Amino acid sequence: MSQLIVKPESSPNEEGVVIEVTPQSAGWKYVGFQLVKLSEGQTLCRDTGDQEVCLVLLSGKADVLTTHEEWHGIGERMSVFERKAPYSVYVPNGDRYEVRAVTQLELAVCTAPGKGGYPARLIAPQQVGAEVRGYGNIERYIHNILPEQEPADSLLVVEVLTPNGHWSSYPPHKHDRDALPNESLLEETYYFRVQPEQGFAIQRVYTDDRSLDETLVVRDGETVLVPRGYHPVSAPPGYDVYYLNVMAGPTRTWKFHNDPDHAWIMAQPKPTEE
Repeated sequence: MSQLIVKPESSPNEEGVVIEVTPQSAGWKYVGFQLVKLSEGQTLCRDTGDQEVCLVLLSGKADVLTTHEEWHGIGERMSVFERKAPYSVYVPNGDRYEVRAVTQLELAVCTAPGKGGYPARLIAPQQVGAEVRGYGNIERYIHNILPEQEPADSLLVVEVLTPNGHWSSYPPHKHDRDALPNESLLEETYYFRVQPEQGFAIQRVYTDDRSLDETLVVRDGETVLVPRGYHPVSAPPGYDVYYLNVMAGPTRTWKFHNDPDHAWIMAQPKPTEE
């Protein structure tokens, strides 16, 4: 199996964690990611330490408390495929959080270095920017949960729903050089869900010199690490593909570079309806 794929554990640990990516395990500096599954009534309590945190309620409902804030009964969707934006909670470093599952809960814990710049806050669905990106068979649906226009120290968080038969993260692009204003250095994780769940997604991760060149078969519930290079995704016919992206780097901005071989695709005129 590719070292870029992190498979979920067969059962949650005592905290409910089924996937864990740390900077140490990934061999990078900034991004951490956990997928936590809590049963109704189960609680997750943690100090944030030197990390800022974005808690994304992927499915289910919960009460979320921090040192100075609390929100009860948040969460609306029961599946990531409902095309509803999620509820999320931003928690700064030097704080703490407690998540109490009101229903069965699938929770993403996204982390990156914090600077104590912003207070804890709720990110409700109506605050999440929704957009359709691409056209034809590169059309996909975006929820900008924590984009660079919204306050945070390091984290960028976005989710994408790619309809079956479509491509996303396409044309292939990368953000692995600290070369602003043209390109930013951002590590990235992709947490995948596939519907129906017996399906798969295809993701390629490759660099210009092909020192990294992998084509990955990604199953439902797996996470892909993108340390560098281009990273397009394909959803096979019959299988819708969801993924949650977590990005962070030395500068909190998303400036990407398209693969020159394929950049022409975006210069094509969009088809018009008759």
